[in-house]
Amino acid sequence: MRQMPPRMTRLRRLTLLPLLLLPLAACGGLQAWDGRQTSIGAQGRAATGTDTSAEALYAAGMERLERQEYARAVEAFDLVEREHPYSAFATNAKLMAAYAEYMRNRYTEALGALDRFIQLHPAHRDIAYAYYLRALSLYEQINDVQRDQRATEQAMAALQDVANRFPNTPYARDARLKIDLARDHLAGREMEVGRFYQGRRLWAAAIGRYRRVVEEFQTTNHVPEALHRLTEIYLAIGLTDEARRTASVLGHNYPGSPWYQDSYALLVEGDAPAPEDRPGFFRRLVGTVF
Repeated sequence: MRQMPPRMTRLRRLTLLPLLLLPLAACGGLQAWDGRQTSIGAQGRAATGTDTSAEALYAAGMERLERQEYARAVEAFDLVEREHPYSAFATNAKLMAAYAEYMRNRYTEALGALDRFIQLHPAHRDIAYAYYLRALSLYEQINDVQRDQRATEQAMAALQDVANRFPNTPYARDARLKIDLARDHLAGREMEVGRFYQGRRLWAAAIGRYRRVVEEFQTTNHVPEALHRLTEIYLAIGLTDEARRTASVLGHNYPGSPWYQDSYALLVEGDAPAPEDRPGFFRRLVGTVF
């Protein structure tokens, strides 16, 4: 007997590190107010606690980021803002503090910092990165498929915003990939609920969930199973013609799918079902629930 698909615990970070490092590399040099190019190189990195200049504090924060001391990095960047609020370093410190909060999984704090940065500095050279990091802070909060999916929808909206605003950037390319993953996650949620209703013979509710997967999540890998589940239900309630039409759609679009083999076996007497690790839901419940 094949068990239900395992719960999806969380979507993991993909192709993330190279993108997150882009603004860090860009911050290697900052244009000072007097027009000279300043650096956070050896001189800045050698700054001690007695040097409270904006450059030294910023350099201390960058050092702590490199050592993955994210909480201490936030402290240093916050100090730049408090002590030197009108310096060029203070603006970048806001963004780097948000990055450090993100890296320590404090997504609420990161979102707050990023919202302030976006509002105050809409024309900043790293504004695309700010939007991207904001989207990631939402994306990382996507929960497993059995929980409420508002976080998934918020993340998708933020990722789509990145793709729309900055279409020709690496951030947009990664955002589009994560949108596809998030859509697959939402489809998985619909399938989970549909199976729950189907197991309790709540046919109309189950049909609604499966049809949503077929109609709204056509590019996900859950569609073949959704079509098969619909075939099972239509047969269970005596709608044989509808079951045949649904199985025909499944066979036309996914002819080699084990789910189609299951549906075909239900409709054609004597035909072998798919391998034993993928029996139909309806067939497995006969003699148990029913």
